[in-house]
Amino acid sequence: MPIGAQPSGRRGTVGEPYSPLNLRLVLALFGFVICTVLSVVLFRMGWTVPGWLLAAWAAVAVIDIAVIQMRRRARRRDEHGGDHSLFE
Repeated sequence: MPIGAQPSGRRGTVGEPYSPLNLRLVLALFGFVICTVLSVVLFRMGWTVPGWLLAAWAAVAVIDIAVIQMRRRARRRDEHGGDHSLFE
């Protein structure tokens, strides 16, 4: 999958994107924080397997954050700046 403002062949336009990147970023950050905190709590309680599972989900959230940031930068380059609300 190409990393850009909008993959070719997808629905949506620059004015009406198909993916609200800012909302995805907020949700990915929320997931990272929650999974990290719960993972630490579970490790301290001695539950290592659920702790590792949540640590893995936190790692997936970090990868998702990186992909979202690359797409947001590509969108900013394509639109020559411009601010977006949470749902765009």
